[in-house]
Formats: sequence, structure tokens, C-alpha cells
Amino acid sequence: MYFDALEVPAAVYASQVLSARRVDWAQQATRLNPRRRSAHKGHFGHVLVVGGDHGFGGAARLAGEAAARTGAGLVSVATRKRHVAALLAARPELMVHAAKPKVIESLLERAGVLVLGPGLGTGKWGRRLFEKAMAASRPLVLDADGLNLLAGLSGVRRADWMLTPHPGEAARLLGSCVAEVQADRFAAVEALQRRYGGVIVLKGPGTLVLGAGRRPPAICSDGNPGMASGGMGDVLSGVIAAFMAQGWPLDEAAELGVCLHAAAADRAAGVEGERGLLGTDLMPQLRRLGNPA
Repeated sequence: MYFDALEVPAAVYASQVLSARRVDWAQQATRLNPRRRSAHKGHFGHVLVVGGDHGFGGAARLAGEAAARTGAGLVSVATRKRHVAALLAARPELMVHAAKPKVIESLLERAGVLVLGPGLGTGKWGRRLFEKAMAASRPLVLDADGLNLLAGLSGVRRADWMLTPHPGEAARLLGSCVAEVQADRFAAVEALQRRYGGVIVLKGPGTLVLGAGRRPPAICSDGNPGMASGGMGDVLSGVIAAFMAQGWPLDEAAELGVCLHAAAADRAAGVEGERGLLGTDLMPQLRRLGNPA
């Protein structure tokens, strides 16, 4: 991206109130420092992914693996019993548990950050887990069916969570329609933040990130159309949660996560093209880009 000042004095530009900030991975990567040689896994947090109803175990796996690839020290997954063996076989580093009541209570006590929603479903099983996780005093990333369940509630507002809706989920949360959200994405992200608090990540071309402070929304200039495939949002939730677990404030974790996720997709698309790009294609790139030279 290039900017021509057109010989307008710098003081004029400095006096303008910004409506948005452009962010990208080249900029965000400068925030990452090499790890201390004495570091251990306890220094990098414990992420718990809650989700994966029947037929959707892959969503929980994608979020969990993305959190691990982005540097979380420990990652647990609470899912349907029938998914446990498959997830362990696919990614043995994840600690995968059947989501039974006592197990969930123990996991919620140990985890530092929650990812609630990937493949969760909106049936009885998903609603029970949603209620338990929402009642836990833990920072959380709310995505997918977690957002759909939230849309059915009223007056719920928190400072310690991050909502990551795509336009359809944003419309449900606002009681509007997708066309209205897309007609003014800046107004939509501001309305979501006012209503629900915390940090809002409104996904789509030019993903927007808005927190509770006075800073204008950030717009990510990385990413490509190949990201329009199932599972990409699950990967993003895991990436953001990993940065939260490693100690980044919510708004900074959101900007880091959104830009790393998009840059990883750009790198993966550059290898074999945009069409057919999958969430799992991002995993090697998350690790490479997350360790800048």
C-alpha cells in the first residue's frame, strides 16, 4: 500500500480524527519476541475448547490445533465422547475429554482461556455446555454456535470476552439482517461493541476489530477469498485464544490473531492457489509466521 501526501502539510493530516486503523501481519509481527531459554509450558497458558457436537468434531479439533500451533502451552478439548479417539489420533498433543458434567467443571477450573462454540450445536447438549462455560469466570472467545446461543439472550454484557461473528451471526446478534450489516460494517461493529462489551471481531473481507477504548476500529488488510471455506473461523478462534493465553490484552490478542490468521492464509494460497484452501492448510504457516526472524 502506498500513500501520496499530495504536498498537503503533515499538520493537516495529524489534525484529522481517524475513522479506522489499517493493521497487517508485517506490522503486528514486530510485537513478538523470542522466548526465554528457560521457558516452560506453564508460561504460555492453557486453552480449553468447548464444542464438537455429533458430526462437528472437526471444528473443535481445528480450534484446538490452531491454539497449539500459535503457541499456547496447553490445549484441552471438551467434546462428544465419540469424537475423543479420532481427535487424539489426529493430534495427540491435544488433551481431549468427553464433556461430562464433572469433567467440564474440572477443566473450567484449570483452563485460563475458553473457546466456546466451534461445532457446539444449539441443542440440549450444546446449551448445557454453553451455560456452564458462560458461568465460569474465565476470559473467553465466543464463536459459531456460541454466538447463536448468545443471540437468544438479552442484557448479557461482559468486558472479558471476545465475539467473532461473521455477517450472518452479527445480524442475529443485532436483530437485523446481513444486508444491513454489510451496508455499514463500521456501524455494525460499533453497535455490537456497545451492546455486548468486550472486543468484537467482525469477520469478512477487511475484518474489523473494535474494543472498548477510544481507539478507532482496526481493519486487517491481509487475507484472500480462499478463506471462504468451512473451518476458517474455528482456526481464527484458536489463534486468538492462544495469544490471550500467552498474556496479551484482549484487543491486542484480537489484532495479532486476525492478522496472523489472514497472513497464514495468504502464504498458504500462494503455494497452491486460493480455490480449495482449507483451515488445516494454515497450520504450518501459523507456526512459520509466528516465529519471525
